[in-house]
Formats: sequence, structure tokens, C-alpha cells
Amino acid sequence: MSPAAEAQAPLLPSDTKHAAAAADERPASVSGAVFNVSTSIIGAGIMSIPATLKVLGVVPAFVLIVVIAWLADVSVGFLMRFTHAGQSVTYSGVMRESFGAAGSVAVQAAVMITNLGCLIIYLIILGDVLSGSKPDDGSVHMGVLQEWFGSHWWNTREFALLFILVFVLLPLVLFRRVESLKFSSAVSVLLAVVFVGISSALAILALIEGKTNSMRLLPELEDKSSFFNLFTAVPVIVTAFTFHFNVHPIGFELGKPSDMILATKISLVLCAAIFFAIGIFGYLLFGDSIMPDILVNFDRSSGSGTFSSFLNDTVRLSYALHLMLVFPLLNFSLRSNIDEFLFPKKPLLATDSTRFISITIVLLVITYLAAIAFPNIWYFFQFMGSTTAVCLAFIFPAAIVLRDVHGISTMNDRIIAAIMIGLAVVTSTIAISKNIYSMSENTT
Repeated sequence: MSPAAEAQAPLLPSDTKHAAAAADERPASVSGAVFNVSTSIIGAGIMSIPATLKVLGVVPAFVLIVVIAWLADVSVGFLMRFTHAGQSVTYSGVMRESFGAAGSVAVQAAVMITNLGCLIIYLIILGDVLSGSKPDDGSVHMGVLQEWFGSHWWNTREFALLFILVFVLLPLVLFRRVESLKFSSAVSVLLAVVFVGISSALAILALIEGKTNSMRLLPELEDKSSFFNLFTAVPVIVTAFTFHFNVHPIGFELGKPSDMILATKISLVLCAAIFFAIGIFGYLLFGDSIMPDILVNFDRSSGSGTFSSFLNDTVRLSYALHLMLVFPLLNFSLRSNIDEFLFPKKPLLATDSTRFISITIVLLVITYLAAIAFPNIWYFFQFMGSTTAVCLAFIFPAAIVLRDVHGISTMNDRIIAAIMIGLAVVTSTIAISKNIYSMSENTT
């Protein structure tokens, strides 16, 4: 194991010198890593999982979740092995060792685009919960604040998001170590479990009352278009399982490399179970009327009575709080990659308060403006899952294995890597083509 493997990095340092600066920090715990990895996975992606079941059917969706979770575990293993075989302590550094400066820039660009897109999605969902949504089908879904207090200037999407950004998110993103967020990450995972628990209770209650919707076990393939439409669900699940940009900042705060592998496996099993559970219960509750953001369905129109309204509000608010706690974890990776990209020769970001705060404020402003301008999460999932997210999760790790600059790949590794790249390229190409075709039809 190289000296770099024993460093514990507070953010995403660009070299071993930066990693050494944090070497005197106490190692993080495996449980803290599990919570941080799980928080990275269970972000906004879970909101669109039920919609993928509507597109794919229950059985194919379950198989796809399991396969993508397994491939994510394999790709993390690839990353960690090649990290410890070399001298780099970041994802971009590992790519630099394999493909030079172009590889490093490719990873940095993909991480920045993916993380920025995820942060924008989080704010869009928070806006949906607090201030409601008006989908393209002409329906109106009221937000929690509007249902409680009526429509006012202070509970509009613009003002509500601004308040959350300044008084909730800003204090959290000012933490300078990932380990500092382990308690908020633990709470966020608990809130995700609460969300699944209440959703399951609502589904069981509806089942007892005979009000559930029928589920399709297999997709309906009426024509060629419906077949290609299946591929548009793949990027959503890929994006949901893309957490690879946090592997290094979380992993190098642990004492041993094997701890990160263990934390990843536990997190993937936990998150895959949560994803499938919320997919089933959400599909039972809302059927084919389910929205890309399932929280939109949990307004007062989805149930009657005080108790039902209370549960609906609890579901929305618990997950809104979960996203507020996930937000700073992704912000860590995004902010550090931007700093490494723009200021590669500057001191460690956590030690430079001016640079740290400046980048933080600029990112918050950009995510806020984008969330106001583009209030639909499905298109963000489609774009990221077909481009940057699939590169980070599968294509880049597999390419590192095939390049094998350290001579540690086995034949099985190369076969799996080649299959991984082939599947990623084919499914992404079809999904992109389908979306371009759909957009061209909508404009004509």
C-alpha cells in the first residue's frame, strides 16, 4: 500500500502533499462512512424511482436496481484498488495516472456537472414541497406552506428557497471536514427510512381499504416507441447510484482501505432495499398518475381526512429535511473539485477561508437561480444519467482497469470492465436518442 493510502483527506486534495496535511486527524468510523455513503446515494434519485417502475414494470425495475447496485460496488472496488496502487488520493488523480491531464479534466468536469445538477434537483424538490408544482399536464399541486397558510408572497418558491438557502443550507456547507457531517448524515438516513415507513403505511392502509392501484409486473410494449422508452428509465437509476465522487473524501478519512469497501457494500444493500420499497409503495398509492417527483403526489388531493393530510405532510416534510441534510455532502465534492480545477497550486481549500467562503457562496447562488429557472427534475435526471453520471459510475472506472498502468488487473476484471463500458454506452446512446426524438416531436 502506498503512503497515500494512509492519508485522511478533509476534502478532495490534488496530491499526496495535501493528504499529509490531514494525517494527524483522528480516523473516521465505518458507521460514519456508511451514513455518509448512504446519504450520497439516497438523495433526490429516490423521488423518481416509482416513476421508473411505471415505465419498466416491477420485475425489470427490481432486476435493474440490483444489477446497477452490483456494478456500482464493482466500480468502487476498481477505483480503490488503483488508488492504493498509485500515489494519488483523488478520483481525478487516479485518472491522471492512467490518461494524463485529459483524464483528470474529464473527471473534474463530470463531477462538477453531476454534483451541480444534483444540488439543483434538491432545491427543485424543496420548492415542490414548500410551494407546490404545476406540471405540464395542467394540474396544480399545492405546497405545504400554501395548504397551511394560503398563497402569499413569503411562501412563493423564490422566497421559500431563499430562506432555506440562507438559514439552513449555508451553515451546513461551511463545515470543512466530511466527518463533521456524520451526525446530520445519520439523521438524513433516518428521515429517509421514516419516509419509506410512512409511504408503506399509507400503501398498506390503501390496500386494506381497496384503494390501491394495480401494478404492472412487466412493461407494456405496444410499439417501437414504447420499447425505446424503457431505456429512458435507466439513467434515473444510474444517477441514483452515482456516489463515486465521494469515495475518496470519505474513504481517506477511514483508517483502512478495506473499511471503505465494507461501508460501500453495506450502503448499497441498504439503499437498494429502500429504493425498491419506495418504488413499490409509491406505485401502489398512485399508479400511472405518479409524477417524476413523487412528493408532488403527496398533496391534499391524494387523500381526505385529518389523519391522511397529517401523514402526507409528514412524508413531504421529512424528505425535504433529508434533502437539506444531503445537500452539504454533495457540496463538499463539488466545491473541492472546482477549487482543484481553478486553483491547482493553491494551499488546501479548508485552510484558506477567503477562497472557501467565496466558492461556497457562488455555488449557492448558481443552484438557487437554476432551481427557479428550471423547475422540473426529470430532465436533469435524464441528462446526467445519460452523460456525466454514467461516466463517473461506470465508464471511467472501467477504463482505468482496461488501461491498467499498474499491472494489477486480472482477466476477469478486464472482461467485467469491457461489459460495463459496452452496456453503459449502448443504454446511454439509446436514452439520449429517445429524448432528442421526443423533444423534436414536442416542438413540432
